[in-house]
Amino acid sequence: MTLRLGRQSFADDRLLVMAIVNRTRDSFYDRGATYAEDAALERVRRVVDEGAEIVDIGGVKAGPGPDVSPEEELRVTAGFVARVRAEFPDLVISVDTWRASVGRAVCQEGADLLNDAWGGHDPGLTEVAAEFGAAYCCTHTAGATPRQPPHRVTYRDVVRSAIDDTVLLAERCVAAGVPRESVLIDPAHDFEKTTWHSLELTRRLDEMVATGWPVLVSLSNKDFVGETLDQPTGGRLTGTLAATAISAWHGARVYRAHEVVETRQVLDMVASIRGVRPPATSTRALA
Repeated sequence: MTLRLGRQSFADDRLLVMAIVNRTRDSFYDRGATYAEDAALERVRRVVDEGAEIVDIGGVKAGPGPDVSPEEELRVTAGFVARVRAEFPDLVISVDTWRASVGRAVCQEGADLLNDAWGGHDPGLTEVAAEFGAAYCCTHTAGATPRQPPHRVTYRDVVRSAIDDTVLLAERCVAAGVPRESVLIDPAHDFEKTTWHSLELTRRLDEMVATGWPVLVSLSNKDFVGETLDQPTGGRLTGTLAATAISAWHGARVYRAHEVVETRQVLDMVASIRGVRPPATSTRALA
């Protein structure tokens, strides 16, 4: 299915990189390196040059931390979206938020995609997406409260839960008026999950792909990678790329990532192995 994200459409064999741009002081990965607006804009410029088709702008750390009011989230996202849109008129701009008030403001400034990190916690966010013709990502969090850490989470079948919850939310989006070709689903590795759950979701990701909804994965440097390999945040790239390759083979469409160049190369290699992308050059043994 052709995937439409705001002003851009992508054929069903395109694997897309969504570069992470955190406007937060306490990001688990960059520790506030792009909190300042000029630093964040330099990050956008760099990842666009590196080949990212989407940038995902976030104003609130996903995990526990100091409270961030809607006003503060708006302060670091809405004006920045406008600035990015002015410089990159064709770039797909995503905003990572669960608040309808923030969603409305960023759509007014030109956002193309609302990345609902907390699985429909604010039902008004889907209505905002429908009103502005924005794309929407439905995330599996099993009803968790935003920014609360998981505690002794259990599932009878985590993959079944992820499918049922995200497909239900996707169908609600379409019923609200969001175009079907603009709705994605995300199994949400680490969110309300143990490492075992996230590994199983990766292993069985083809079952989510088989629903027909385009799948987005956010694997980059996550705790499930760190715990699996016993690596700190800075040592998780190899494990992240392994999970990325498996997810690409299973058919996920969008990859939310910190490291754009490495992710792009993995996706291109998998696409070439699958036979949907030719090698960049092919001269070996042909001379």
